[in-house]
Amino acid sequence: MSNQNNAIANPAPLGLLGFGMTTILLNLHNAGIIELSVVIVAMGFALGGAAQIIAGIMEFKKNNTFGATAFTAYGFFWWSLIIIWINPFGEKIAAADEISMGFYLLLWFVFTAFMFIGTLKHNKASQIVFGSLALLFLLLSIADFTAIHSIKVAAGFVGIACGASAVYSSVAQVINGEFGKKVLPL
Repeated sequence: MSNQNNAIANPAPLGLLGFGMTTILLNLHNAGIIELSVVIVAMGFALGGAAQIIAGIMEFKKNNTFGATAFTAYGFFWWSLIIIWINPFGEKIAAADEISMGFYLLLWFVFTAFMFIGTLKHNKASQIVFGSLALLFLLLSIADFTAIHSIKVAAGFVGIACGASAVYSSVAQVINGEFGKKVLPL
């Protein structure tokens, strides 16, 4: 069975790329640089959601509980966020308001803070990704609870940095794997 696990490619770069690119795009909106549009929704569905869920399932096959939990959970985060935005239930179920979104984001902060603790056994790149993501969720939650726009804008810039750190980690893993040595530090 262990030979089969080794035959599976490293899914982390795919999951990190999906997370990172989607996080950058959404947080360009949060920072007030671009409008919320179908571009963000499509990226969230395809790369943020589907690619991370696929990576998470592959991490399960590799017996990596941390990676499986992280990628699968955050992949479904993107899908749940899209459902919140489009509210396909119409008037039967109330649309999200700032308080419900504050609690939604607060729960993601708590989960991410615990996952950050798990990264203390991982590389610095993982610690930066999860540390900045925890801060992002906390700031977004506070912004929704308080309706202070400047906190959301600040969160947007934290999110851009978080997403960029995930893209870097993805690319570093691919390049290091291709060259069979550490070209880019993690």
